[in-house]
Formats: sequence, structure tokens, C-alpha cells
Amino acid sequence: MTRGLRGYLDHLAIERGLATNTLSSYRRDLHRYGRHLALSGRAALSDVTEDDVAGFLTSLRVGDDLHAPLSATSAARAVVAVRGLHRFAVQEGWVIDDVSARIRPPSPPRRLPKAIAVDSVEALLEAANLDDEPRSLRDRALLELLYGTGARISEAIGLAADDVDRSSGTIRVTGKGSKQRVVPIGSYALAALDAYLVRGRPTLAAQGPGISALFLNARGGRLSRQSAWTILRTVADRAGLAGDLSPHTLRHSFATHLLDGGADVRVVQELLGHASVTTTQVYTLVTVDRLREVYAASHPRALG
Repeated sequence: MTRGLRGYLDHLAIERGLATNTLSSYRRDLHRYGRHLALSGRAALSDVTEDDVAGFLTSLRVGDDLHAPLSATSAARAVVAVRGLHRFAVQEGWVIDDVSARIRPPSPPRRLPKAIAVDSVEALLEAANLDDEPRSLRDRALLELLYGTGARISEAIGLAADDVDRSSGTIRVTGKGSKQRVVPIGSYALAALDAYLVRGRPTLAAQGPGISALFLNARGGRLSRQSAWTILRTVADRAGLAGDLSPHTLRHSFATHLLDGGADVRVVQELLGHASVTTTQVYTLVTVDRLREVYAASHPRALG
């Protein structure tokens, strides 16, 4: 059993090239699955039955002696990992049948992405424009880039300075599964990046070993995800913005504002780096709800 789990995780890391965070989630889910099977007396994948897989799904939803119940979204992710393991076992010839084939993950509730209004984004970005100090220039450039490109926070802090093509106004982003895409940068984000690269980054780089990362901390090392979150929260407080803002809020706002402006959903899909347009289409629900609100408030015969 342990060898099978390890083999599948190696396959995900090496051949599938899953992102580090995704791989960590799969590893955690599969280790929990392995423990569940061990407690059921299953020593090998060939011993596992469909009832064992169904029982694992039940344990995810109700919890056990070590784990609290999972939400439908988290349980669905764990079931996807388990089904992938059993498909892999069939492909490798370890077992004959895929006992997980008929197990369906729970359907998570559809939640609309959070987005903030354009004037709130402008207030946020203006609050980052404190002075000409290196860290202030970095913070403004980071937030402008997150909103101006829709990049994930992990993609933004993973950028190298050479990933910015200032002549063409684009950046080269490495997304999930190490897939790369080229994304245009708006003029505001490009101006903020120019200011940081010319007047901010050299000073920060001089404090460290001279790494290639675009966004640097005060010691010249790569800016961490936690530090990026802190920057956003600090600037949001300074701007007087209430609510739980996250870097993903800027990504959601980027997509929503593009669609509000008439952008095609497949163009937004490419910009966001979504593998499927279905993932992007959830943003269209946001804009439809907004249209409905405007209609109800404005049309003389909208309400009885």
C-alpha cells in the first residue's frame, strides 16, 4: 500500500508536474486514505473494494477520531485524489479493476467569486502609493500587477525580473502544472513596475545574494506568500476598505471587471490560465447578477 501511494505521488510530481500546493493537498488526502484502509485491514490496493472507497467518503463528511468533518469542497478534492490513485493502479497493472470508478465526489455549493468595485480597487492602489522608498515602490508594483494581470499570488511572487518584457508590456507567468502563459500588463501596472525596477529593486537586491526574483524582501530574498498577504492587508486597512480582502480578491476583480467591460469569456480564460472555460464561466454569474440588480432598480416595469 505504501509503495503504491508513493509511486502515485511521484507520478504526480514528476510526470504530471503538479504545483507544490496541489501536491501537498493530494499527499495529505492520500495519507488519510491509507490510514483508513489500514484500519479496515487492507494491506494492498488489490484488497480494496468499492465499499472501502465509499466508506472513506463517508468518513470525510462525518469525521473520525483524528479529523473533523470536511466541507463538500474539501471532501470532493480528496475523492478526486483517491480516484486518481486507483486509475493509476489499473494503468500500472497493479490491479485489474478500478473500484473507485462509480464513487462520485459530493457536489460543492456554487459560490460566486468575491470582487470589489473599481473605485475600491483604485482606492487600494492609491493607498499603496506612499513614497519613493524601495518597499513602497515594490508594494505598489505588486498590487498593480495582481490586479492588472489577474495573476495568482504564487505566480506573482514566483516571477523573475526577466519575466517582465517592458518593451512589449507583457509578463511571462508560470501557472499550475508549470504551464506558461504571456499576459499583457496595463499601463498603470507597467509604470509601477518600471518605477520599482529602476528605483526600488536595485536597493533591495543589494541587501542579499543577488537572486533573480522580481519581488524582493528587505533582505534581498524572494518575497514570501505570507509577506504579500501582509502587504495587501496593510494597504487595505490604510485605504479604509472593510471586509476580508485577499490576493485572490484582486484576481476575481480583474476577471469580473473585464467581463463587465465586454471581454469574451474565452479571452479571460486565457488571461487567467484556466484549463477549462467552465472554471471561468462562474464569473459570468457575477455579471448577470449585477445586470439583474441594475434592471430591477432602473426599469419602470421591473417590479410589480
